[in-house]
Amino acid sequence: MTLLEDVADDEWFVIPSGMHTNFAWQVGHLAMAEYGLCLFRVRGRQSVDMELMSSAFRKKYSRGSTPDSDPGNNPSPTELRSTFDAVHRQSLEEMATYREENLQEPIDMPYAVFPNKLGALYFCASHEMLHAGQIGVLRRAFGKSPVR
Repeated sequence: MTLLEDVADDEWFVIPSGMHTNFAWQVGHLAMAEYGLCLFRVRGRQSVDMELMSSAFRKKYSRGSTPDSDPGNNPSPTELRSTFDAVHRQSLEEMATYREENLQEPIDMPYAVFPNKLGALYFCASHEMLHAGQIGVLRRAFGKSPVR
């Protein structure tokens, strides 16, 4: 992710003054959300899922969780990036096999956009852009230039 290329490892867990988040939580949350929206909500739990992320990881970065500034309580930046990348690769691989008629199948609450599997995929893109904006604000708090 281009937004993170110049973020030093020691910046990942810092919560800047006046803010309530950090790079680590944003990336962990994005990985958890992409897994949930593009994989779990569409095809249920699969054996490959535990290789992507643990249940503890999903809980740590789920909606409503609190960013933690202690590096010892978090996966390393390398692990966070690796998990994010693995989930994204798996999502792209599996989405290529999804059939249009299956994407019209309903899903349980909570959902956004539409109450079906396609809505989960649409929401994933919107959700990622929202958090990319938050990462952009974090970058500015660290004095980094915007990425275009």
